[in-house]
Amino acid sequence: MVFVLSMSLFGLSNIMLELIPDIQVGPVDISISNMIFIPLTMAVLFSPFWAALGAPLGEIVFTDLLMGDFSGLAEVEGYLQMFLGIYIGGSLVRRVTSVPQIWIGAIVIIGIDKLLSAVVDLSKVWIGVEDAEYVSGLPESILVVEGVGFVTDLVTSGILFGAIPAMWIIPRLHGRIEPLMGIRPRQPGERPPGQARGNAAFVAVAVLLSVASFGFAFLEAFDVSAGEWSPDFLGEYGNGVLWVSVAAVAVVLALAVLLFRVSQKKSGKKGGTQ
Repeated sequence: MVFVLSMSLFGLSNIMLELIPDIQVGPVDISISNMIFIPLTMAVLFSPFWAALGAPLGEIVFTDLLMGDFSGLAEVEGYLQMFLGIYIGGSLVRRVTSVPQIWIGAIVIIGIDKLLSAVVDLSKVWIGVEDAEYVSGLPESILVVEGVGFVTDLVTSGILFGAIPAMWIIPRLHGRIEPLMGIRPRQPGERPPGQARGNAAFVAVAVLLSVASFGFAFLEAFDVSAGEWSPDFLGEYGNGVLWVSVAAVAVVLALAVLLFRVSQKKSGKKGGTQ
């Protein structure tokens, strides 16, 4: 249920972001890449692992795929990067009511995601498989362009739509929403279930996934478009296509809640007969 809830809510938030126009401040294009407070809340209150598995999949299914902007295997790059960010960032919040830890978690999520993405972009330019896209008004340096983009995402997605709403939402939902999901609320200092472990094995797996994301990113650079699907629904039908994605989110959530309630009733009956 945590997986489906994280996938649906994060997918819905990305649909909403499609309606928010970008803001141009001088040469800098300011946009909101993600509402990080949603997966962070799911990771802290429930499980970092299941929240990290579900959230990036929601972005792929409910925005990229249903809106006709699906890059095929190249989408795995973004999935792995966001998975690592949410999993590690959510695991860093040991005390649910700790505002500093929530801030650290939000910044780590967007930091890992955007840092890995920036390394991929820099690698493509340095290797020579892509040309640098310079911004008018900024120095013609790929490092400057990526640095400005990283800081912008850190402020908008990591702080304004990450740490600030999360530090208000998480403590207020703690102890109230977990029982509805059949989960025992975490006690102060208790480690989150399914958290990332800071041992050599996890570090090795994280490095391996990062390298794998680079490999999938280069598929697009080398024009390998396996599974690509881009019929340009938005260009043909406009923002009306967004309601298809919203309807899909509602159906998935409704089915998940229904199945969850049925399973709860069955387990309740079994417990009563024993």
